[in-house]
Amino acid sequence: MPRILNQLDWLSVLLYTIIICIGWAMIYSASLETTDPEILNFSKPYGRQIIWIGFSIFLIVLVLSLDTKFLIRFSSIIYIISILLLAGLFVFGKSIAGQVAWYSFGSFSFQPAEFTKIAVSLAISKYLSEINVVLKKPLVQIKSLLIIIMPMALILMQPDAGTALTFLAFIIPLYRKGLPHAYLVLGISVVALFLLTLKFSASSVSISVGLLSIIGLVLFRKKKVNYIKYFLFVGLAIGFVFSVNFVFNNVLLPHQQDRFEILLGNKTDIKGTGFNTYQSKVAIGSGGLTGKGWLKGTQTHGKFVPAQHTDYIFTTLAEEWGFIGSMTVLLLYLFFIIRLFIMAERQKRNFSLIYGYCVASILFIHFFINIGMVIGLLPTIGIPLPLFSYGGSSLWGFTILIFLFLKMDAERKQL
Repeated sequence: MPRILNQLDWLSVLLYTIIICIGWAMIYSASLETTDPEILNFSKPYGRQIIWIGFSIFLIVLVLSLDTKFLIRFSSIIYIISILLLAGLFVFGKSIAGQVAWYSFGSFSFQPAEFTKIAVSLAISKYLSEINVVLKKPLVQIKSLLIIIMPMALILMQPDAGTALTFLAFIIPLYRKGLPHAYLVLGISVVALFLLTLKFSASSVSISVGLLSIIGLVLFRKKKVNYIKYFLFVGLAIGFVFSVNFVFNNVLLPHQQDRFEILLGNKTDIKGTGFNTYQSKVAIGSGGLTGKGWLKGTQTHGKFVPAQHTDYIFTTLAEEWGFIGSMTVLLLYLFFIIRLFIMAERQKRNFSLIYGYCVASILFIHFFINIGMVIGLLPTIGIPLPLFSYGGSSLWGFTILIFLFLKMDAERKQL
């Protein structure tokens, strides 16, 4: 342990600690009732968060004491256990707000999906670091995607589309290890065509796709083009465009449909589905340049923003600390994420490199989706801000995820 502490990346530990401390201050403000300002009131979210933070210290000590060779060896078993825990929710889980996503033990609730990200990170790292496993092989691609898709499917069945969406973060480490560019292009194309079809119409988008395909042939006429694959891709794209409305009307739930409609400006509903986003924007805008001061946010203490101490915690920061405070925290996150990517690249073991990319990518996707949701650039899908939002499962999951990598990084000089 002393040797690990000497080799630990203390800058990352400092960033982790600063983000958690600022997050707790925002949780305190968002859940404070003026009639009961006691910090150690464990019946309040800010009091319970102190317990979660305290237990995180124990988890850090435990993680730093673990043998990483043990984790590498038993990654597959850890993954299987996480899948069984997700499946067990449908028998033993507790329904909260229409989602069967928690195990409940008295007053304590446990969300296995937050820890499944760790299991998937370990499993995908072990598989891709094995000898003769190359992502250019179709079979390897299928196996890698199945490792990611299996927990996604179980989480979607809870139903928790927001958490399931965060598993797309694993595409980044796959891409780093050689996943063909075609998958990235395909993913971006699907999202773009889906949104464009909802915004305009299937006929106008399909005509645009056809015209762009003709322009592409003209521009690249001097290059060798596989016309069969080219026109097959164009045909599939147009076919997908005409299936969008069916998927939208028959697969998405009504509240999900409303969120897309509001996001694209097709409808306005500030008293219904769009209420959260509208109030969020009001709170953020009211903060101005320097904010109203800690504990002085009128929107925050007026309880105008729903779920403000959880998914919408950033609005408290923006209202009370203003643009300057918000940008400071955003830069802390970005610096932390970039730092993790840089640390991943300096690893000597393939396992540690891939795992480091998983950690940084999960943090980035959570950060990107949550901030995008809060400021109205993305639909409301219920994603917590890592290390910042209230919640024990989320905090513990990210703590284990991050410090496992910091342990691996500290060991690299001993290899």
